[in-house]
Amino acid sequence: RNHRTGENRNVTVWPDNPLGWGGEMLKHRFQWNFPIFFSPHDPKTLYCASQFLCRSTNEGQSWTVVSPDLSTNDKSKQAPSGGPITKDNTSVEYYCTIFSAVESPHEQGVIWCGTDDGLVHITRNGGDSWTNITPPDMPEWGTVSQIDLSAHAKGTAYLAVQRYRLDDHTPYVFKTSDFGRSWKQIGRGIADGSFVRAVREDPVRAGLLYAGTETGMWVSFDDGDAWQPLQMNLPVVPITDLVVKDDDLVVATQGRSFWILRDLSPLRQMTSSVLSASAHLFAPGITFKGIGDTVDVYYALADDLEADITLEILEADGDVIKTYTGKKTAKKEESEGEATEDEDDSEEDDDDDEESESDGEAPAESGLNVFSWNTRYPDATETPGAVMWGGSVRGPQASPGAYLVRLTVGERELTQPFDILGDPRLDASQADYEEQFSLLIEIRDKVNETHTAINQLRAVREQIGAVSSRAKEIGGMQSVIDAGDEIKTKLKAIEDELIQSKSKSSQDPLNFPIMLNNKIAALAGVVSRSSGRPTAASYVVFEQLVAELKPQLEKLGVVMDVDVPAFNKLVREYDMPAIWVEKNGE
Repeated sequence: RNHRTGENRNVTVWPDNPLGWGGEMLKHRFQWNFPIFFSPHDPKTLYCASQFLCRSTNEGQSWTVVSPDLSTNDKSKQAPSGGPITKDNTSVEYYCTIFSAVESPHEQGVIWCGTDDGLVHITRNGGDSWTNITPPDMPEWGTVSQIDLSAHAKGTAYLAVQRYRLDDHTPYVFKTSDFGRSWKQIGRGIADGSFVRAVREDPVRAGLLYAGTETGMWVSFDDGDAWQPLQMNLPVVPITDLVVKDDDLVVATQGRSFWILRDLSPLRQMTSSVLSASAHLFAPGITFKGIGDTVDVYYALADDLEADITLEILEADGDVIKTYTGKKTAKKEESEGEATEDEDDSEEDDDDDEESESDGEAPAESGLNVFSWNTRYPDATETPGAVMWGGSVRGPQASPGAYLVRLTVGERELTQPFDILGDPRLDASQADYEEQFSLLIEIRDKVNETHTAINQLRAVREQIGAVSSRAKEIGGMQSVIDAGDEIKTKLKAIEDELIQSKSKSSQDPLNFPIMLNNKIAALAGVVSRSSGRPTAASYVVFEQLVAELKPQLEKLGVVMDVDVPAFNKLVREYDMPAIWVEKNGE
């Protein structure tokens, strides 16, 4: 598709339909998966491969053949397919073709090509001349299914070679460090029968290799000297290709699915010293605000470690944001090994669709553990049974900046820094993010203050009710009953301004207007749904709600500081228990 005109064009290299013909009669032999790629150095240069490498610099208007036939060109392998009665020339199942090709990310014009019949060639001058660099140990008729060029060294490349069509399921992986002058077979640590379809080197850590095989994933931390499975919850399925994208490993399966292994930071940091340590905390990867909104914290615990753990998230200056604890356990099944989080949001609360950590618990199993912090600060106090429309008690998300994670195991403390970055798709400044966070914290604190007041007055009213009931049973204590009724009336009036007590289900706010607690919480939903600086109206509404809240809290303060002590003095005259007032959550 032409990006300027929007025109759709068929730019086939050689538009001579080969249907029904054997490969031996064709000018170009294209198979199902022929390579096609743009130059990493020039987006206007497009390559496409049959048995020749072809190049276009004008969006397919014309093509230039820049290589000789790089296959064996064995005519005995190019006859019409099928038997003498019924042939099956589908026009895409040809042999003796280029099966994989890639241009060096380091040097323009350095191109590597591998064929489906066991040859590898390189050009270092854009196709003016080619050199056969096939590994001496290349198995006859092996298909070079993938060539991966190292991001760390110009002359280093990895080959994935398959030969299963000849009933050979050996895992062939080759490596060169000198542009193909010499090769080393590095696939021998992969299980027999798991032939390799794809291999990639990690772009961040040199020598960290990922191999996609017929039966799943493998990983090597030492450039192929040793391999181990990287299967986890991935089904036993052929891996046809894999790509490292930023911090994630993306694999394509023969089942026509995509699977993603999120956050490769633990693998990139894995060393022998890490494996032998009694406890190790990995440096978390980078998180972007608004994209995923979780920070995955990985840590490893030795089998013989018996101490419980504490996991803390801190601001850069050391102030603790959240604390989680865990009791050391034996290793569970991998499907149960990750931290789980609970979700408790109403249908109406669009802003609170992320998960929250479960009861401050962190996994503490033998081996590798992962805990996902949802980047939120502590929640406001809850009021049991409160119906919230468009708002919740959720704490605000952390703004972009520097943070710390601290793992305490017994007497040992391990600390790692990590960063939360702003959404790269937006133009919000750091100051915008910080202003948004500051207002959300203020709103959270006001919701907390409101719900604390509601919980307090309800607890006092319940206690007064119990005292009044006892007074009625005993008799002769009408002054206690009257004093209690007077306080309960005052508390009810305050409560009705703070919360809509008539709402019992999620749809009740349609009939009964939401009150201050819900209005303040709903404002947090408005402020958090945007990215960056809050609107002027958000500040005006917040100040208005705070102004409405203030006299109610002052009235409650009078009841608690004057009326309740007077009531307690009265009940003591009758030798009855006093009312206990909870303050500041104590």
